[in-house]
Amino acid sequence: MKYSLPAGLLPSVFSVIALSANVTAQQPESASPDGSHNLRYDILDLGPVGPPPGQPFMISHNGLSIGSAADQDGTEHATIWLGTAKLDLGTPGLGGLNSFGLGVNESAHGVGGAQTTDPNSEDFCGFNAFGFPMSNTTCVPFFWRYGVMHALPTLGGPNGYAYMINDRNEVAGLAETSAQDANCSVRRFRPVIWKDGTAHALATPGELYGVAAYINQQGQAVGASGSCSPFNLNTGLYLEEIDAMFWDSDGQPYQLPGLGGAGGIAGNHACSLNNLGEAVGHSELTNNTTFHATFWPSKTKVLDLGTLSGDYASLALGINDRGLVVGASLDADFNPRAYLWQQKAMTDLNTLVRDNAGLYLLLAESINNRGEIVGFGATSAGEVHGFLAIPTDEAGESDENVTTQIAFPRPVLSDIARERLRRAFANLHPGL
Repeated sequence: MKYSLPAGLLPSVFSVIALSANVTAQQPESASPDGSHNLRYDILDLGPVGPPPGQPFMISHNGLSIGSAADQDGTEHATIWLGTAKLDLGTPGLGGLNSFGLGVNESAHGVGGAQTTDPNSEDFCGFNAFGFPMSNTTCVPFFWRYGVMHALPTLGGPNGYAYMINDRNEVAGLAETSAQDANCSVRRFRPVIWKDGTAHALATPGELYGVAAYINQQGQAVGASGSCSPFNLNTGLYLEEIDAMFWDSDGQPYQLPGLGGAGGIAGNHACSLNNLGEAVGHSELTNNTTFHATFWPSKTKVLDLGTLSGDYASLALGINDRGLVVGASLDADFNPRAYLWQQKAMTDLNTLVRDNAGLYLLLAESINNRGEIVGFGATSAGEVHGFLAIPTDEAGESDENVTTQIAFPRPVLSDIARERLRRAFANLHPGL
């Protein structure tokens, strides 16, 4: 079965990885303005993911998803999904309580951040800030393959984590140096590319701090640079994101143009990148009045993707090689809804669903070249679950199974779910 695997097919957790080798990857396609019309989606419920940052974060082009989910003991564990089958990467992990996954390639090699047993009080990965069991230990970047988690080196400091891995096993992320600046609760951290297990710091002209959030198959990377700030529950960083950044495969840095703001609310950040060098993220508008989903078709051009009708702000979080973009649009109370951007138009993803599986889709994190989308949504009872949206060509404009906003309105969230969103967006909207 392609997407949902019966339990009998999983005699061990490693069956997920073995089966993934049989999933055929789709080759990158050229961006096409007319190759994605009339898309419809079926939804797979990936189950409850617990408090933030638990959720699927990224999906590879051959259908492996990675993120994190709360364990039965209340800790957070890095997780890989193949369809609805789950593989816990955090046991034993690197010996610490918590971990999260952020990137996976088509060989099922995963990366993220994991706590160790080494004492450290910085809470660099934010597990204490998110409310998980207290653990004052280091959080280090990891590389996982064949059932074993390996720590990646930092730049001389104790902490860091990895965001993304390409099929050449080049890894993008951030790592601490040994430098400690005044009025910063963590050591100075730099954007990093790991090649063959060696950490290479990336330049951030004019700024001392930064993160590399995504790397494509050509070795180009995107992210943000800025100054140290208090821990941001929304971004998971001690970073005021002043400049969205692009690094060529040779490490040459470029500050991407913004939408006029200086990064005062959500910041200016390039979150994802396709294999054509097109990037997406979010930028502040003039006078930092709000922030909008942003598309960079090149290093010198910028496009404001706007918001869904009636909304206040938006984020672009994923892009594939067909130029399809996903993210979240937020109303004035910062309630999110997932969207798909195609043919220069943003559409509520909930209105493109044939079978909603009882979920209202709140945030879309990543889209692969097959058009599959991962993110999280809420059940009718208000509980937060991960989802996998699978494109289908079986529906046309007249398909009676397509849901609408009227048929499946925004649910009344449970206290736990609302607290999750409050934590996630409190730094963006101080009144929440």
